[in-house]
Amino acid sequence: MEINIFDIRDLPFYDGDVEAQGDPAPVVGLKSAMREADAVLFATPEYNWGTSGVLKNAIDWASRDREEGSLMGKPATVIGAGGRAGTARAQMQLLETLGETGSVVMVKPGVHIQAFAPGTFDSEGNLIDEATKEALRGHLDEFKKWGARLLWPRHFTGFACEMDIALAHA
Repeated sequence: MEINIFDIRDLPFYDGDVEAQGDPAPVVGLKSAMREADAVLFATPEYNWGTSGVLKNAIDWASRDREEGSLMGKPATVIGAGGRAGTARAQMQLLETLGETGSVVMVKPGVHIQAFAPGTFDSEGNLIDEATKEALRGHLDEFKKWGARLLWPRHFTGFACEMDIALAHA
């Protein structure tokens, strides 16, 4: 799995009047990156029981793209690191927002990291907790498999569901 990070700090606040004049260069870059990606991984902090305004703004801009490969129908998932709830509330907000964009969001197994728990991150912000690393690896592995099934369904088993597979092997 290759993960490309798109820096959203330079995006202007979403404004329909600005959009009507043509997307600013950072927005063109965002929409292009979204279209080129097979799937999108959203990483969120949590502030005041919600996601960051900067991330919500990026999704607002990206949601205006209706070209093939946009968020509409795009496989997506959400992870985060934050306070005691480990971004659970911010992730719930993003699930609602991404649902409205038409993204197809993988929810489970999920990653909610308590960013301020001792031993989770080092002083430079690097994840050091092995159990958390394993949970993140597990989520990303599932996301890769899940996204591939959505993007290329004919490359996978001819069975309709896990129950069919279990019955076939019984």
